[in-house]
Amino acid sequence: MSSSEALLAGLTLAVCVALLVRMAIGARRRRRVDAALREGAVAVRRAWGGRRLRRHAAREAEDAIARARRREVDVDGNVLRPRHFERPRKPH
Repeated sequence: MSSSEALLAGLTLAVCVALLVRMAIGARRRRRVDAALREGAVAVRRAWGGRRLRRHAAREAEDAIARARRREVDVDGNVLRPRHFERPRKPH
Protein backbone atom coordinates (compact mmCIF):
# COMPACT_ATOMS: atom_id res chain seq x y z
CA MET A 1 0.00 0.00 0.00
CA SER A 2 1.48 3.35 -1.04
CA SER A 3 1.68 6.33 1.26
CA SER A 4 -1.08 8.22 -0.57
CA GLU A 5 -3.42 5.23 -0.20
CA ALA A 6 -2.54 4.95 3.49
CA LEU A 7 -3.20 8.68 3.96
CA LEU A 8 -6.55 8.45 2.18
CA ALA A 9 -7.52 5.40 4.24
CA GLY A 10 -6.53 7.19 7.45
CA LEU A 11 -8.56 10.27 6.54
CA THR A 12 -11.55 8.11 5.67
CA LEU A 13 -11.28 6.28 8.98
CA ALA A 14 -11.01 9.57 10.89
CA VAL A 15 -14.11 10.97 9.19
CA CYS A 16 -16.08 7.78 9.88
CA VAL A 17 -15.07 7.78 13.56
CA ALA A 18 -15.96 11.49 13.87
CA LEU A 19 -19.39 10.86 12.36
CA LEU A 20 -19.93 7.86 14.65
CA VAL A 21 -19.04 9.95 17.71
CA ARG A 22 -21.35 12.73 16.49
CA MET A 23 -24.22 10.27 16.25
CA ALA A 24 -23.51 8.92 19.74
CA ILE A 25 -23.57 12.27 21.58
CA GLY A 26 -26.80 13.98 22.64
CA ALA A 27 -28.70 16.52 20.58
CA ARG A 28 -27.66 19.54 22.67
CA ARG A 29 -23.96 18.68 22.52
CA ARG A 30 -24.27 17.84 18.80
CA ARG A 31 -25.66 21.32 18.09
CA ARG A 32 -22.78 22.87 20.02
CA VAL A 33 -20.20 20.78 18.13
CA ASP A 34 -21.83 21.58 14.78
CA ALA A 35 -21.81 25.31 15.55
CA ALA A 36 -18.13 25.18 16.52
CA LEU A 37 -17.26 23.31 13.32
CA ARG A 38 -19.23 25.81 11.26
CA GLU A 39 -17.38 28.73 12.88
CA GLY A 40 -14.06 26.98 12.28
CA ALA A 41 -14.91 26.40 8.63
CA VAL A 42 -15.80 30.07 8.18
CA ALA A 43 -12.51 31.13 9.79
CA VAL A 44 -10.53 28.79 7.54
CA ARG A 45 -12.35 30.05 4.46
CA ARG A 46 -11.63 33.66 5.44
CA ALA A 47 -7.97 32.95 6.07
CA TRP A 48 -7.58 30.87 2.91
CA GLY A 49 -8.76 33.31 0.27
CA GLY A 50 -11.00 35.96 1.77
CA ARG A 51 -8.84 38.96 1.00
CA ARG A 52 -8.05 37.80 -2.50
CA LEU A 53 -11.73 37.20 -3.29
CA ARG A 54 -12.80 40.54 -1.82
CA ARG A 55 -10.10 42.32 -3.83
CA HIS A 56 -11.25 40.56 -7.00
CA ALA A 57 -14.91 41.41 -6.32
CA ALA A 58 -14.04 45.05 -5.65
CA ARG A 59 -12.05 45.23 -8.89
CA GLU A 60 -14.95 43.72 -10.87
CA ALA A 61 -17.40 46.16 -9.29
CA GLU A 62 -15.19 49.14 -10.16
CA ASP A 63 -14.91 47.89 -13.75
CA ALA A 64 -18.69 47.53 -14.02
CA ILE A 65 -19.23 51.04 -12.65
CA ALA A 66 -16.66 52.46 -15.07
CA ARG A 67 -18.34 50.68 -18.01
CA ALA A 68 -21.71 52.07 -16.96
CA ARG A 69 -20.32 55.59 -16.75
CA ARG A 70 -18.76 55.39 -20.21
CA ARG A 71 -22.01 54.46 -21.95
CA GLU A 72 -24.20 57.16 -23.37
CA VAL A 73 -27.50 57.00 -21.53
CA ASP A 74 -30.49 59.22 -20.88
CA VAL A 75 -31.37 59.38 -17.21
CA ASP A 76 -35.06 59.56 -16.35
CA GLY A 77 -35.30 59.41 -12.56
CA ASN A 78 -33.76 56.08 -11.63
CA VAL A 79 -34.22 54.64 -15.13
CA LEU A 80 -31.26 54.55 -17.50
CA ARG A 81 -32.10 54.33 -21.21
CA PRO A 82 -29.17 53.71 -23.57
CA ARG A 83 -29.20 56.04 -26.56
CA HIS A 84 -28.55 53.22 -29.00
CA PHE A 85 -32.13 52.03 -28.34
CA GLU A 86 -33.39 55.19 -30.09
CA ARG A 87 -31.92 54.21 -33.48
CA PRO A 88 -34.46 53.17 -36.09
CA ARG A 89 -34.89 49.44 -36.37
CA LYS A 90 -34.24 47.57 -39.56
CA PRO A 91 -37.45 46.72 -41.39
CA HIS A 92 -38.08 43.02 -41.65
